[in-house]
Amino acid sequence: MDLKTGITLMKESNYEDAAKVFSDYIERNPTEPEGYINMANLLSILGDRDRATLFNERAIELDPDSSAPYYGLGVLAYHEDQFQKAIEWFLTAQQKGLHDADLFYMLGMSHYQLQSFAHAQANLSHAHELNKADVEIAFQYGLCLAQQEQLEAAKQLFIDVLKQDATHADAYYNLGVIYVSNEAIDEALKCFDLALKNQEDHLLAGNAKRVIEDALNKG
Repeated sequence: MDLKTGITLMKESNYEDAAKVFSDYIERNPTEPEGYINMANLLSILGDRDRATLFNERAIELDPDSSAPYYGLGVLAYHEDQFQKAIEWFLTAQQKGLHDADLFYMLGMSHYQLQSFAHAQANLSHAHELNKADVEIAFQYGLCLAQQEQLEAAKQLFIDVLKQDATHADAYYNLGVIYVSNEAIDEALKCFDLALKNQEDHLLAGNAKRVIEDALNKG
C-alpha cells in the first residue's frame, strides 16, 4: 500500500493500520523522507513525542530542504510549551518553502503564548486570509484582537465564527464580553445563555451571567 492509503487511514483514526502502512513504506524505501514524515505525524497524534522527534530528525537527515519535518518539530515543541523553540522551527519550515495557513496559525499561537501580541496578530491575520473557512483560526485571531482592545474587529470575527459553527460556546462567551464592554447588557446575557446552552459547564459564561444578574437585581 502507498502513503496515500496510510494518510487516509490516519485521518479516519485507524492508527494501527496507518502505522503498518508507514512502517512497510519505510522498510521498502529507507532513504525516502516521506515515510518518516508521515510516521512522525502519526506518533505526534498518538502523543509519542520522543519517537515523533526522532522520525522528523531522520527525515531532515535524508532531505534537509523538506519543510514538513521542521514544521512537525515546531508542533512538538509547541505542545511541550517550548514556544520560542517552536517559533524557530516554524520559521525554518517557512524558509524551506512552507507558506500555508497552518504554519502561520502555529506561528501566531506561539507568539500569543509568549504574549508577543503584535507578532501573533500579524501571523494569525495571514493565516485567516489564507483560510477564512477555518473556524479555529478565526476564533484565535479574534481573541488576539480582543487582547489588544481591537474590540469591533474581534466582535466581527466571533460573529463570523458563529455563522460557521452555531455551537461554539467560547465564541458566544467572548462576544458577550464585548457586549458588556459596550454596555449592551441584554445582548451580553443572550450570548452567555447561548454559551451555557451549548456547554453547560462553561464556568466563565456562568460567572459572567451571575455577576450581571446580581448587579441588575441590586439596581
